[in-house]
Amino acid sequence: MNVSVNTNSGAMIALQNLNKTNMDLQTTQNRINTGLEVSSAKDNGGIYAIAQRMRSQVSGFGVVGQILDRGEATLDVALAAGEAISDLLIEMNEKALAASDASLDTASRSALNEDFTALRDQISTIVSNAEFNGVNLIDGSTNAFVALANQDGSNTITVSSEDMSLSGSIVSLAATASFATATQASNIASQIGTSLDTVNSALARLGTKSKALEIHSSFVTKLTDALEVGIGNLVDADLAKESASLQSLQVKQQLGTQALSIANQQPQSILSYFG
Repeated sequence: MNVSVNTNSGAMIALQNLNKTNMDLQTTQNRINTGLEVSSAKDNGGIYAIAQRMRSQVSGFGVVGQILDRGEATLDVALAAGEAISDLLIEMNEKALAASDASLDTASRSALNEDFTALRDQISTIVSNAEFNGVNLIDGSTNAFVALANQDGSNTITVSSEDMSLSGSIVSLAATASFATATQASNIASQIGTSLDTVNSALARLGTKSKALEIHSSFVTKLTDALEVGIGNLVDADLAKESASLQSLQVKQQLGTQALSIANQQPQSILSYFG
C-alpha cells in the first residue's frame, strides 16, 4: 500500500462522500421545514413553472369568487327590494279596488287614498335604498352589473338592471298617483295590475341571474380546490418519507465524519517507519 504525506486519496474520497451526505441532509431538512419537495426553481424548474402557473390561476379565481360574491349580494338586495315593491303593489291594488266602489262615501275613499299614497311613497323609498357597494340595480342609475367569470377576465356574466322607479317602464304608476273618485280609483287599479305583472317578470329575470351567479360561484370554488390539490400533488413533500430519510442521512453523516477522521490519520503511519 502506497502511503504519502502529500496526497491522501482516502481522505479525499471520505470528504466527497461527507459533502454529498451534508447536501442531501440540507435538502431533506429544507423539505421538512417548508413541507415542499419543490420550493424553488432550482429544485425542479419544469415542475416549479407548472405550479406557479397554477398558483396564478388560483389567485385569479380568488378574485373572481370575490366579484361573484359581491354580485350575489347586490342581486339579493335588488330582489329583496323588488319583492317588497311587489307586495306594496298588491296592497295598493286592494286600496284602489276598494275605493272604486261607487257606493263608498267620500270620507272613506279619502282615507283609502291616504293609505294608498303612503304605500306609493314607500316604493320610492325602497327603490332609492336598494343599494349594495354603490350599485343599485332597480333605480335606473346602473345599466348592468358585470361579473368576471374566469381567471383571466376573458369571460363575464352580465346582470341587466331593472328600473322599478315610479313612472318607469316597469312600474308605470305615476309618482303622484292618487284618487278622489271611483273612476280614478278604478283606472289606477287597472294600472297597478299591469305594473304588478311587469314587476314580477323583472323579479323572475333577476332571480334567474342570481341563480346563475350562485351556480358559477360554486363551480369556481370547486375548480379552485381542484387546482390547489393539483399543486400539492406536484410540489408537496412526503413528510413520512423525508423523516425516515433524515434519520438515515444523520447516521451517514456521523459515519462519514468518522471515516474522514480515520483517513486523516493514515499519513501518521509513516512515522512508524522511522521509529
